[in-house]
Amino acid sequence: MQSPVSVHRLLRLPNLSTSLRFNFRAFSSSSSSSPPSSSDSNQSRGGLPRFFSETLPPSKGGVVRVEGDEFWHMTKVLRLGLNDRVELFNGKGGLVRGCIEKIDRSGADFEALENPRLISTQTTQWHVFAAFGTLKGGRADWLVEKCTELGASSVTPLLTEHSQFISENRIERLQRVILAAAKQCQRLHQMVLKPPLKLVDLLPVVGESSLSFVATAEAPPVFNALSSLKRQSSGIIIIGPEGDLSKDEVNWVMEAGAIGVGLGPLRLRVETATVALLSTLMLWSDSDSDSYNYTNTADLGNEEEEEEETII
Repeated sequence: MQSPVSVHRLLRLPNLSTSLRFNFRAFSSSSSSSPPSSSDSNQSRGGLPRFFSETLPPSKGGVVRVEGDEFWHMTKVLRLGLNDRVELFNGKGGLVRGCIEKIDRSGADFEALENPRLISTQTTQWHVFAAFGTLKGGRADWLVEKCTELGASSVTPLLTEHSQFISENRIERLQRVILAAAKQCQRLHQMVLKPPLKLVDLLPVVGESSLSFVATAEAPPVFNALSSLKRQSSGIIIIGPEGDLSKDEVNWVMEAGAIGVGLGPLRLRVETATVALLSTLMLWSDSDSDSYNYTNTADLGNEEEEEEETII
């Protein structure tokens, strides 16, 4: 009888480190010499690496400089190089495709391969007022990040009896979180982080809003309230701090016109309640129409500055 064949010889596999090796740069860039058309771009799940720039090239062939954190992300994290295709967006709906024309120690030059496009704002306009100023351990970051990803138009730190402050240093950090989240979820219109607002100063805004909700433990379930309302695509969401709003604060907000809604039998953290209510309302108000409409323009730089978004 022959000696048994080695199991290792029977199961011998090719060198995986060699067979699975491929060029990541070639994967992330296009070899085509002509710029892609707008029809092959899905703005919710774009294919090209996207970077933020306050200034976009005015037209095809224009060049802008990418520096700072975006330059670092482009060249050190993603390891993109000359002629790689990328997109730039300005957080206000402006978008342009192009390539990296030049790289040096201080930055990269981006050349537009098409005229920049202006994308209209989302059809849903929900504005979040949440008392998250005293949250610790990155929980405020998480709240703002998820509001950005879910499509909230703005988030305002709400100052209440049990949440009376938020540090300026935290505001700066939250701005960076919003930018990173907008890039990650391919959002073209950055969510606005508004200055902290006292609850008493929110009351007139609630009175002028077409629809406002306040999460409170003693209110009927949120779906009960929505079942009796005509679907709307904009409004205000109010979330209290740890320990909830005081009884007086709840009464003030509801007297101003807000609808009290419950979010289940369990006690939720501020960030959990915010995401739960925002998710529910975004799905409730979502329409079948496209969220974005393309408008080709030769010069976004000459567009008049948009008026500040209202929440009425």
